[in-house]
Amino acid sequence: MLSAPGSSRPVEEVVVRAFFAPLANVLVRVLLLVRAPPPALVGLHASVGLVAAGFLKEGALVVAALLLQLKTLLDNADGRLARVSGRVTLLGRYLDTEADLVVNAVLFAALASATGEVVLALVSFLALTLTLSVDFNVSVLFAEAHGAAAPDPAPTGGALERACALGYRAVFAPQDRLVRHFVERRLERVLAVETDPGRARAATLAYHDRGTVAVLANLGLSTQLAVLGVCLVLGAPEVYLWLVLACLGLLPVLQLRRERRAAGAPAG
Repeated sequence: MLSAPGSSRPVEEVVVRAFFAPLANVLVRVLLLVRAPPPALVGLHASVGLVAAGFLKEGALVVAALLLQLKTLLDNADGRLARVSGRVTLLGRYLDTEADLVVNAVLFAALASATGEVVLALVSFLALTLTLSVDFNVSVLFAEAHGAAAPDPAPTGGALERACALGYRAVFAPQDRLVRHFVERRLERVLAVETDPGRARAATLAYHDRGTVAVLANLGLSTQLAVLGVCLVLGAPEVYLWLVLACLGLLPVLQLRRERRAAGAPAG
């Protein structure tokens, strides 16, 4: 689930396109003037997220909600800053991915404390982690199927980069393999009955469709934190935990839809 800068994804979240991206672009212009390094911005947005979790735990829900939107703004700015400044690195992308996981874990621990729903918060955290993994990997497979995959930055061999890579391989790589194995095996089942190469190609493109990617993109982290912010302002943090489970429940529906699209695709 290696983090990628915002516009490298095939579809951008609605809340990002409408709100966070324009603000992030303005912020990036300022950061370019002061030559801010993108990894420093990762550390900043992670710190803001952790502070937000602290306020959430103490019951300052509106303050936590506002800080989470600031965290999202900074999170959207770091990838844009890296691209514009020509400093997209594996280290920055590892840090972004791993920092988000840590912040999410602390946020859900704070939600457990604030709501008293420890089991629900734990299950919702796992559900969100899986949903984000599916979102990322389906997006990557879509790009590969449509010939638009972008290569990862070249490794530098730095000690911190190697440490982050080890962490990624231990935590995220198994998720990536599991999701991709499932997605690809389900497509193989559809293609097993296809003998015509044209129909097989059409079925593959229908399976890796933009509609699925668009829905999953809008279950992404920026949208999640925006919805959490709304729930906090309304004084209903527990509602968010149930909404995360609803997102998870949408995944098999999307999978069934894309399999039916592939099975019914006309020859290209």
